[in-house]
Amino acid sequence: MNAPSPPPTHPLADALAHPAATVLAAPLRTALESAAVAPVGTAAWALIESTLGSLATLGGDSDMVAATLVHDWPGLADALDAGFGARFPAVAALVESQHAAEPVSDLHARHPDGRGSEGLRRLLLAMVRDLRVVPILLARQLARLRLANTLPEDEQRALAALTRDIHAPLANRLGIWQLKWELEDLAFRFLEPATYQQIARLLDEKRVARERYIEDVKQTLRNALDAQGIRADVAGRPKHIYSIWKKMQRKNVPISELYDLRAVRILVDDLAACYAALGIVHATWAPIPSEFDDYIARPKRNDYRSLHTAVVGPEGKTLEVQIRTHDMHRQAELGVAAHWKYKEGGGPGGSSANAAAAFERKIAWMRRLLDAAGEEGALAGELDSELVEDRVYVLTPKGEVVDLPAGATPLDFAYHVHTEVGHRCRGAKIDGRIVPLDHKLRSGDHVEILTGKVSEPRRDWLVASNGFLASARSREKVRTWFNRLDRERNEQAGRDMLEKELRRLSMLNADLAPARERFHAESDDDLYVLVALGDVGPHQVGRALLEHERAARDAAMPVAPSTIVAPERHKPRSRDGEFTVEGVGNLLVQLARCCQPLPGEGIVGYLTKARGVSVHRPDCAAFERLAAAQPQRVLPVEWRRAGSSYDVDVELVAIDRKWLLKEVTNVVAQNGVGVSSLNTEHDRGGARVTLRLRLRVADYGQLSTVLGKLSALPGVEQARRA
Repeated sequence: MNAPSPPPTHPLADALAHPAATVLAAPLRTALESAAVAPVGTAAWALIESTLGSLATLGGDSDMVAATLVHDWPGLADALDAGFGARFPAVAALVESQHAAEPVSDLHARHPDGRGSEGLRRLLLAMVRDLRVVPILLARQLARLRLANTLPEDEQRALAALTRDIHAPLANRLGIWQLKWELEDLAFRFLEPATYQQIARLLDEKRVARERYIEDVKQTLRNALDAQGIRADVAGRPKHIYSIWKKMQRKNVPISELYDLRAVRILVDDLAACYAALGIVHATWAPIPSEFDDYIARPKRNDYRSLHTAVVGPEGKTLEVQIRTHDMHRQAELGVAAHWKYKEGGGPGGSSANAAAAFERKIAWMRRLLDAAGEEGALAGELDSELVEDRVYVLTPKGEVVDLPAGATPLDFAYHVHTEVGHRCRGAKIDGRIVPLDHKLRSGDHVEILTGKVSEPRRDWLVASNGFLASARSREKVRTWFNRLDRERNEQAGRDMLEKELRRLSMLNADLAPARERFHAESDDDLYVLVALGDVGPHQVGRALLEHERAARDAAMPVAPSTIVAPERHKPRSRDGEFTVEGVGNLLVQLARCCQPLPGEGIVGYLTKARGVSVHRPDCAAFERLAAAQPQRVLPVEWRRAGSSYDVDVELVAIDRKWLLKEVTNVVAQNGVGVSSLNTEHDRGGARVTLRLRLRVADYGQLSTVLGKLSALPGVEQARRA
């Protein structure tokens, strides 16, 4: 009969007494102490203690320590009162980000060979909302490796492979060398135990002689530096087994031919002393020219700065020397973790504006750094300058990571997978739920594309305002497909698209010459082709015609006679500051209900007898009748500002079907448009329905976008301005 396992022995008080917990703010400590939570066993305590120890080394702040305890102490999250997250939102966000990062290890298990690791690293970074989570994840992974001896061999190897592919490269990019070296060495120990033991044994065999040699070198350097009046700390530099193995692989040489197993580090007070010390080293021993690197003048991508040189030292043996300031050394050991706290203010609440600005610059640099690709930290900006938050990282049904621009849709995902998949795309599922093709993807989404049997891209995918494609690469693939069609079909398709837009704007018979000139088309047919291929949107053509009409009207507008000019001439103003009425002031100005003009459209005023100035569209039939009868009452009017909302009547004719009204109102709501009224009318046969809506829109552009999306709904035959 098995003996019962020992009861948990480590209460929460042990964790709160840990040196890492000394940074806890008083309210946080009080909240944690008040939680009635069960103790943890020895194994769980060892993991927590090791993680806290690494965070203390990195200078983890109060929120980071608290979030680690809440995440790692079983039952603590449930034991805290319901208001904990509201009182400490930063801690709650850090805990949530730790949970969000957990699926990455499961995804990595599907590709133990390391394939797709770069995508998983980027996915992890995109899923965490607070970048302080990354050092917590690194510290916890290191704790797991330190305690992995008790695990089965297959679990050890899986943990080591995850560390090698995900966590160690992240530590490298952050410049946190203390964690990087140990993560790499421990992972190497479990993945290549025979090679690890061989290198360790070779190092041990010559350890005594090497240590004696290093002591002699250190004393010689101290004497030479003291003679020149340079204060410096000289120490031997440990070589890590994984880095030795990598150098043996890269140079294809045995360990006996590696010169930098003998290495020392010189720490000085300032930059000038670095170069002075370099001169002393080169004067003491002959330098090897090909082995000098100035990472102070040219820092590494992760902001690592130091002087590296190799010399022929005593007994003719090669010796590596690193020279840096104490600040550079602190940065090299802790990386960006050295900047979690302000030096002056002690935290984000500090009083130093300069410290705050410096901190923000470091965080911005860190974000660029984290998006780097390649083991040596070459910034992805050389290929793609976007930051982590400017990308989304979604998953295929097989768990592979796909990198897309921010705002990408399932259609962008389909074209990224394969051009033919995009052409045949008919729908999409996100996490098993069907979504529209203009749905905006978020990092971590599992995307599945539903395809048809034939390639049938739609032309409205090319209209940017419809929101189907965020990637220029995807739009180019659609454009290329339509380019292959014969010109006659493109002309007809473009004509249909443009007529549909102009009909909505009551400009069906407008002369297209101004638009041809604007978009450099030699003929109407050329303009139709541009519209069909997505090079010019139908909304752009409509706006160009409206702007031309407005400019022509302003140039020909007669000057209002003096009989209607107010006696007091002053700066023109309107009722709500929405219009400028030239030449007059203190007049009531209102939108005409007959044509309902919108900002962005051409407008003209008519001076009524009792209601001030009525603002019309120039093509309004009511205005044309009034102007023909009394042209002296016509006044120039211009829009002054945006920001208000305006009523406009819209008419929609469609096949009557289930969910039509719901889809119409969804389109309206998603575009930020309000509905003042809505009426429906069925035809006698009951097959069609006419919807009349009064919408509140900001300007003409918003109206055009909504009409375009309403027209794209299944079964909608016509959507136009009433």
